[in-house]
Amino acid sequence: MKYLLLSIICLCILGSCDNPDPNTDSSGTDELEALEIDQNLSRDDQVYKDKFYVPIYSDIYVDQQNQKVLLAATLSIRNTSYKDTLFVTKIDYFNTKGALVREFIDNPILIAPMATVNYVIERDDDTGGNGANFIVDVTGRTDTIKPLIQAVMIGQHGNKGFAFATDAYSTL
Repeated sequence: MKYLLLSIICLCILGSCDNPDPNTDSSGTDELEALEIDQNLSRDDQVYKDKFYVPIYSDIYVDQQNQKVLLAATLSIRNTSYKDTLFVTKIDYFNTKGALVREFIDNPILIAPMATVNYVIERDDDTGGNGANFIVDVTGRTDTIKPLIQAVMIGQHGNKGFAFATDAYSTL
């Protein structure tokens, strides 16, 4: 009886452990949604405009026995300007076949000078496949603003961990 009670307590404790969503803050609000601004950006104000393609790998081939190893991917959008604000007007996620999987924002996101926005695609989310990608549209009020956009993938196979990054490519 004592072991049964101890087992039930352990199960309750383990069951109450919740993996928090890495894309939400402590109040449960999606961090991208929290950064959205409720205004339309005037096209006349936006001198800098660019569209970026960011390759993502949801899984990779390792060997014949374990052909598919799932990866977590983090999209990182960095404003490298000391004084100018960067606006992100689109973050769309596409799968290997080129089909739109998810639109991440409804309104523009403001990224303050020297700030960064990250978004995580969980390891178990294989909706993108091994050829997934993001399309990210950015604008700025000066043509000197130069964002840095990358994706970082991380995974493990057996007792070995690995990580690698991909750079965004301007499509304009």
